Amino acid sequence: MLSAGHAGYLGANVDKQSVKRLVRRVYPEFRAKETSKGKLTHTNHWLRRVMDAETNAIVMGWDTGTLDAIEISGSAWKNAGFKSFRRVNYAEFDVCTPYDDWPDALKTELVESADVVLAEQVWEHLAYPYRATQNVLRMLRPGGRFLVTTPFLVKVHGPPEHSDCSRWTAEGMQFFLEECGFDPATISVESWGNKECAAAHLTSEVWLDYAEGMNLENDPTYPCMVWAVGQKPA
Repeated sequence: MLSAGHAGYLGANVDKQSVKRLVRRVYPEFRAKETSKGKLTHTNHWLRRVMDAETNAIVMGWDTGTLDAIEISGSAWKNAGFKSFRRVNYAEFDVCTPYDDWPDALKTELVESADVVLAEQVWEHLAYPYRATQNVLRMLRPGGRFLVTTPFLVKVHGPPEHSDCSRWTAEGMQFFLEECGFDPATISVESWGNKECAAAHLTSEVWLDYAEGMNLENDPTYPCMVWAVGQKPA
């Protein structure tokens, strides 16, 4: 399946809006997902199916209309009904930049400006994820939440457009967020995967679309996706 998200991999001359129009025409469900409240799921990837549903349930359980949100290098959550939604993109904003090197105007603009920071399949690509997560803490107001999703048992992906640097198990993500300064009592980490899905993606050159009958059972010993929410100490 061709998704709008693939436009960035097709070359600089591709009109991303044209790709979106094509996808909507061929796959009408894309339009419904984009216009309904909640997480935008422009793909039907087997790897992401459970994670997308679970993280959507998490965010839709919040009172989003009272929350200011920032998403790092993505727009999956722009239709979640947040009071305000802002997307900050690389390279205009590099979340890995040491805080001391932030321009004063950026510090004024971003520090404690958000109730929620979201990062969808971004953290594995960061050269300095610890530094980036400490910057997320700075962006959050006291008690604010950070939702991060990452892959685990998937092939290296991204080069040459992006680096691919890190993987975390659910346990590893728990300790990582604690080390970065999130309140351990508030951290919730989940994972999904199974041997069948992991093995299929070791040999496939593309992310496989979900079809009826594919295994959606979870085997914690073969995590394909990991997601977590942590809160900044109040």
